[in-house]
Amino acid sequence: MVDRFFPNDMPGYVEEAASPAPSADLSSSSSLHTLLSLPYPALADRFLNAALNLKQKVVQETWEKQRPAAGDFTLYTGALGTALLLFKAYLVTGDRADLATCAEIVAACDAASAPAGEEFVTFICGRAGICALGAVVAKHAGDEATVARYLSSFKQIKISSKFPDELLYGKAGYLWACSFLNKHLGENTIHPTTTAVAVREIIKDGRKLSTKSCPLMYKWYGEKYWGAAHGLAGIMHVLLDMHLTENDKEYVKGTLRYMIQNRFPSGNYPCTEGDNYDCLVHWCHGAPGVSLSLAKASQVFPEEGFLEAAADAAEVVWNWGLLKRVGICHGISGNAYTFLSLYRLTKKKEYLYRAKAFACFLLDRAIKLIAEGIMHGGDEPYSLFEGQAGMAYLFLDMVNPLESGFPAYEL
Repeated sequence: MVDRFFPNDMPGYVEEAASPAPSADLSSSSSLHTLLSLPYPALADRFLNAALNLKQKVVQETWEKQRPAAGDFTLYTGALGTALLLFKAYLVTGDRADLATCAEIVAACDAASAPAGEEFVTFICGRAGICALGAVVAKHAGDEATVARYLSSFKQIKISSKFPDELLYGKAGYLWACSFLNKHLGENTIHPTTTAVAVREIIKDGRKLSTKSCPLMYKWYGEKYWGAAHGLAGIMHVLLDMHLTENDKEYVKGTLRYMIQNRFPSGNYPCTEGDNYDCLVHWCHGAPGVSLSLAKASQVFPEEGFLEAAADAAEVVWNWGLLKRVGICHGISGNAYTFLSLYRLTKKKEYLYRAKAFACFLLDRAIKLIAEGIMHGGDEPYSLFEGQAGMAYLFLDMVNPLESGFPAYEL
């Protein structure tokens, strides 16, 4: 596992200075410690400036060089990820130029995705994300006709029983898009009778592979995945926002308990059922994504002790999660959300410090380490889930940590 992450030699905690130290040399070997010592308002300004500069670079590389077409229309590695970054920037700064460019990109993604609409139905990798984000952006722009058009397109998406159940390509990814619309446009924008069909399919599929000790289990490409992207953690996370029967609730709780009981001795979580390969500490596979789902479960089922398990998983992320990758899916940017999630829930300053530490590591060193080939910049280096757009998104979330949320996962 060691070759996958940088040793975390950052202090366990650093008190913020009473005031900024303008003479500090942030290029020195102590620059990371200097950043960690800054009072939060000063540090937030640095995060914001870095985020806005990165945002412009991302837009240039992924949109201005590509338009008017959007080749890769997905949120994961394509233009829709740039659109979501712009929407986030608009929410933080109020800059309507970002909102306008976001709308332009979503329209291009809409056109590019139409021929493949029946196969790609999720928020992260399909038309559900395009239509949902398009409707919400249009709402902010005051364009009710475009809201109605995107909602109409969204409601034409058909969920088939042949689809997998996981988040990136399956039914759970469609349901997350429904929750996104209901949050931003109003409860029952997508009525529970619509989501109930997919929920019942997911529960039915999970029961087919259940065991006495695990009430729900799923396969994706022949493997019983546990993680957020393709497996149990992601599916349970989405189900927690749905209308569930009492039996369904017991299935979800029991499945999460099963995962906790069968984690590795290290505290990390397997990639797949029966896997003994304890090395992945990513959002997609391992403790970070599971921690986010357990934190969510602790809000829905506060009596179950899920918050303690989420905190245990966060310890794994602190020790082994300073990955040699930059991205949201399997990099430092995504792992920082483990601590942001727990900070929002508990308001404990230690969790904010840990999120700050991971973000400051990126702010201080990522671009240099990528240039030197020491850190992997992502196969799509400016994308949201693999590259620097994800880092920019994290920096924007560090401006207002109590309003943060893992993109396309936490509502």
